[in-house]
Amino acid sequence: MPTAVGTACTLIGLLNIVFPRLRYSKVHALTDVLPGAVSSLAAAASIVVGLLLLMLAHGLKRRKRRAWVAAVSLLPVGAAAQLLYRHSICGAVLSLVLLGVMIRYRKEFAALPDPRSRWMALANFVVLGAVSVGLGLLIVRSHPDDLVGRPSLGEQLEHVLWGLFGFEGPVGYRDGTDYTVGYSLGALGLLTVATTAYLAFRPEHPAARLTPADEERLRALLDAHGRRDSLGHFALRRDKGVVFSPSGKAAVCYRVVSGVMLASGDPVGDVEAWPGAIARFMEEARAHSWTPAVMGCSETGGEVWTRETGLDALELGDEAIVDVADFTLSGRAMRNVRQMVKRIERAGYETRVRRARDLGEEELETIRKAAADWRGTDTERGFSMALGRIGDPADGDAIIATAHKAPEDGAEPGPYGDLKAVLHFVPWGRDGMSLDLMRRDRTADPGMNELLIVASLQAAGELGITRASLNFAMFRSALARGEKLGAGPVLRGWRGLLVFLSRWFQIESLYKFNAKFQPRWEPRFVVFRHTRDLPRIGLAAMQAEGFVSLALPRLLRRGRRPEPRPCAHQVPAAAPGRLEQAA
Repeated sequence: MPTAVGTACTLIGLLNIVFPRLRYSKVHALTDVLPGAVSSLAAAASIVVGLLLLMLAHGLKRRKRRAWVAAVSLLPVGAAAQLLYRHSICGAVLSLVLLGVMIRYRKEFAALPDPRSRWMALANFVVLGAVSVGLGLLIVRSHPDDLVGRPSLGEQLEHVLWGLFGFEGPVGYRDGTDYTVGYSLGALGLLTVATTAYLAFRPEHPAARLTPADEERLRALLDAHGRRDSLGHFALRRDKGVVFSPSGKAAVCYRVVSGVMLASGDPVGDVEAWPGAIARFMEEARAHSWTPAVMGCSETGGEVWTRETGLDALELGDEAIVDVADFTLSGRAMRNVRQMVKRIERAGYETRVRRARDLGEEELETIRKAAADWRGTDTERGFSMALGRIGDPADGDAIIATAHKAPEDGAEPGPYGDLKAVLHFVPWGRDGMSLDLMRRDRTADPGMNELLIVASLQAAGELGITRASLNFAMFRSALARGEKLGAGPVLRGWRGLLVFLSRWFQIESLYKFNAKFQPRWEPRFVVFRHTRDLPRIGLAAMQAEGFVSLALPRLLRRGRRPEPRPCAHQVPAAAPGRLEQAA
């Protein structure tokens, strides 16, 4: 029912804006006895109500209570405007019928409002302002028989702009039409200003943030159960929200993006308590009418999610995992990596692999600045498989691998001294590590990432590490099967499409980079409610991972303290953030 109501609201909104005025009807004869100002006000009200109903339609489809209240208040006004200005009994009846339906099913519209931020005010001003100018031009030109003279397009546009601010413009009309046009333009301007002011000055609901108390509880769960999931430590990103199971023994971390409630990885904590945390997650999604989705969960996690919620799952790709005891540079399969590492070592590079707690603050600060400078994009990428910080005192168990090369004789050292590349691993339980980011100086020799991954795996034993999670490879199985002898036409076609998309998202290149280290592959899944939700979930995931940004331009964010952003990792949407350093 909410979807049908939202669609009907859209149609009635359009009816209020674009439906032509009926000149000859019984209602027209009755309204002729009313003052002219009433008709002008009704014209303005019809346009404003139509615009507002269009803006509310999406909220009604999502069962938002505030959208319902606003629509119920506007529909009677729209019905009156249909009668007084457009003289349309049919339009008024449709508005009142929709009003009755909404009152009858009012209990279905109980969803809570979304988290909000101030930048929506600017977006509203720009978008609604442009719409108002466009509609204003239509209003000015919709009375050609009453125009005085033949005003140019520039004069008409000037008339619209003055009218939006409540002033007379250069265009003149006969027979009182100027009142109708003036009221309509003034109403559009008032609507733009009023909605912008409301969005700018309403109490702000902050975006999801992990509180210190929540972080402490999550760390306790990771200490007890963190070995199970290589992505567990990424739950400690501080721009995520969290819901705990009733027992407190499990938790689901998430972020809401464009109406999609995105969880990442498996629930944290005791597997037996996962259903309680998942139930809380789904309750929160239903309360706000958010679309639930899970990015990058394991096969066990996908089985629990689908069993407990009735959601569906789709294999997204594979995570590359290397068992340290089995890793070696010997053999034909490792020939390319072995030769590259030896060549770089002969060029004078050396590596250091240490726990973050063993680095001094000055060196950590240098690493942070270098990683930010070498990022290669204006926006940090990563969400479900990225931590978003380096060298935090609470992350002392993290492992940092660095590559160094002394400057040539007589050459000036770089801005970061002899530092040439950085890898950052987060803990995976007590005996594992999960790759968070790879950054290198663009002037360094190719192969820095191969060098540091090999150095990290070779030093892992001394640090008590037995397994390492490397990159995430999107659609790896399709790429691998599609290139084998005997692959069918459908599989070859799917692989061909992925290779084509790799021109922008580097899907194939990341898979091949991972395969160099002879890992074992662990599948990861996306969990969703309906197939029709997948495009929306994909867009939300790309926003969360940093591939699509709807934030304010940098100039408009001056004075704001920048929030810590994620660092590119095993991105389950595409992985250029990592591979741009691996190329």
